[in-house]
Amino acid sequence: MNMSRTRERLVVIGGDAAGMSAASQARRLKGPDELEIVAFERGHFTSYSACGIPYWVGGDVTDRDQLVARTPKEHRARDIDLRLRTEVVELDLGGQRVRARDVGSGEESWTSYDKLVIATGARPIRPDMPGADAPGVHGVQTLDDGQALLDTLEHTRGRRAVVVGAGYIGVEMAEALIKRGYEVTVVNRGSEPMSTLDPDMGRLVHEAMEGLGITMVNDAEVTKILTGDDGRVRAVVTQDREFPADVVVLGIGVRPETALARDAGLPLGPYGGLLTDRSMRVRGRENIWAGGDCVEVLDLVSGQERHIPLGTHANKHGQVIGTNAGGGYATFPGVVGTAVSKVCDLEIARTGLREKDAHRVGLRFESVTIESTSRAGYYPNASPMTVKMLAEHRTGRVLGVQIVGREGAGKRVDIAAVALTAGMTAEQMTALDLGYAPPFSPVWDPVLVAARKAAAKVRGSL
Repeated sequence: MNMSRTRERLVVIGGDAAGMSAASQARRLKGPDELEIVAFERGHFTSYSACGIPYWVGGDVTDRDQLVARTPKEHRARDIDLRLRTEVVELDLGGQRVRARDVGSGEESWTSYDKLVIATGARPIRPDMPGADAPGVHGVQTLDDGQALLDTLEHTRGRRAVVVGAGYIGVEMAEALIKRGYEVTVVNRGSEPMSTLDPDMGRLVHEAMEGLGITMVNDAEVTKILTGDDGRVRAVVTQDREFPADVVVLGIGVRPETALARDAGLPLGPYGGLLTDRSMRVRGRENIWAGGDCVEVLDLVSGQERHIPLGTHANKHGQVIGTNAGGGYATFPGVVGTAVSKVCDLEIARTGLREKDAHRVGLRFESVTIESTSRAGYYPNASPMTVKMLAEHRTGRVLGVQIVGREGAGKRVDIAAVALTAGMTAEQMTALDLGYAPPFSPVWDPVLVAARKAAAKVRGSL
């Protein structure tokens, strides 16, 4: 500890979900007379929902401030020294200090710490090609990014948009742009949209997107982005085609923002994220924690590290970090990879492993796909639902579930997420005592129908 101060100082790098959750939890456990908390954020906002940006762009959320869970003023009122528009540019681990730069003035200063939290998040992947940084080309990761895109949409005369990538952000942004009155083309490197699903399930998403008026171009690699005489984007080019564009949104994923950590010699995993122990402490470092989109976490199904950038995880990481940094004890056991999204009224959900994930980690499995309905078939507005389940060969352990359907489909994945976390078999799942009434499900819930079929297939393979 720095003996020139009478209290400990906790420095937090990053002012969104993980960082400010950690700061807030540490403050709950220790008052300002015991713990000084300094938080650096290079943007204009704190504690916001990045997941809500597509719905803000699409007009479902009308006010940007609705996405902010806690303002800078609220954090400061809790004796957290929050410094906005200030970017940490260097970590001096030996001297236990960080060098920060004021984004506006460029002025730099050092701040010492006793405990450090790294919550630097992730950055959108920008392809290394001509035109990728041209005006009119947007990544969407922060509220500042969302505001910049909205400003472009407001001032652009043309109404042609190209979305590069068809993951969660790409699909959600395509729908948002349709709602804004744009003609939307999605250029996707994969065989079907939503690579977090197996291709047979992704095909259902493809059909829904086309039904919404979105042009899907699969198996296409973007090679360059063309600009006009004014320097602004004018087209996206693939191996064999050119797509006119007045605005381009990059939805090809994110990478952990770990340049600071890498330069300081902190341990990174295969996906470039920081590696931590169960208490979210950076491996090999007694007084440094990390959480949110900049870390890799344990996949409880495969037993390997994964990078899964989601706000749900980031908030939990922050709670764990803040508890430990504040003198308590908490752990983060891992994840099963649950996610849910939608295209118009089509709900898309997944948890656990895809087929290629299971192959990659050496698991043999049985796969089943069933068709069912969201409610009893005779009840009004029952809608079709497709459920796919993977179960481990011989043991029957559930490895993954994917669901695509209309109202009532998406959140059913939570049943499977609990089963995966508990290590249940498909046979055990069939006995789950789920709620039933005709307005909510058939007598056999679709997830349990898939479990019955998977259990039977496992038995037949013995």
